[in-house]
Amino acid sequence: MNSNFDWSLVRSFIAALEHGSLMGAARAIGASQPTLSRHIAELESQLGAVLFERTGRGLQPTSAALRLADAARVMQGGADQLSRALAADEADERGTVRLSASQPVACFLLPPLLAQMRLALPQVQVALVSSNSVSNLLRREADIALRMVQPEQASLIAKRVGRVTLGAYAHRDYLARRGTPRQPGDLQHHDLIAGDQDEQVLQGLRGAGLDVDKVVFALRSDDLVVHWQAVRAGLGVGFVADYVAATDAAVTPLLPMLRVPPLPLWLVVHREIRSNRRIRAVYDFLAQALARAL
Repeated sequence: MNSNFDWSLVRSFIAALEHGSLMGAARAIGASQPTLSRHIAELESQLGAVLFERTGRGLQPTSAALRLADAARVMQGGADQLSRALAADEADERGTVRLSASQPVACFLLPPLLAQMRLALPQVQVALVSSNSVSNLLRREADIALRMVQPEQASLIAKRVGRVTLGAYAHRDYLARRGTPRQPGDLQHHDLIAGDQDEQVLQGLRGAGLDVDKVVFALRSDDLVVHWQAVRAGLGVGFVADYVAATDAAVTPLLPMLRVPPLPLWLVVHREIRSNRRIRAVYDFLAQALARAL
């Protein structure tokens, strides 16, 4: 092995190992795909071993990669622990707090709350990561995260701050053109907006007794912001969070009997970081503000 081995490449190696593709790994660590590919190639060169086989399905780890994995994760864990310890020692409330949230939460729910927080905590700057992938708090990809699923790691503290309720909505221009559905069965004669790979809406409609297939949907998209904008544009009937729909008075709620099960919203922080005054101040503010907003 090269004596000038660069341990900073370990982070890229672990991301590639866990995500199985250059694109997924690059997105997870906030790097570009060419940069991550270069890191892997450089690490392979320094180790004198091939770590991944490039296949049509992504990256397939070699036996050399699997042998290296445990040692790499131990090193990564030590670096993460050091980073958290340094963050916990920060006593000043001034500085940046990194938040992670899904696109709808980041685009529609958080902005007015962050405007209020700016008045209450003017010394804090916010870095907001808007992504539907789950940021890893253990690796300091975020200081605080808003999640729809309660984390299982014992080192994370999660507070349930409310429930996200969802319903069927359409723009009033669409309803003037196509009529208002009165019963769930009426949706079979309407243009529907739903997910593509995500089949929650499809399964919900079938559960309500509708004989539908996703090929009949007027628009399919797994991007929830695209979904909402399509509803606003009058493209058809869609299922959106009530807090999102409340931002446009021209969008009308439909079929109150056809409710989607609400989703819990969790405010998550690493246990060690709660001793950081700045992060604690933001955590406490958001816990109260989100509970009121929902």
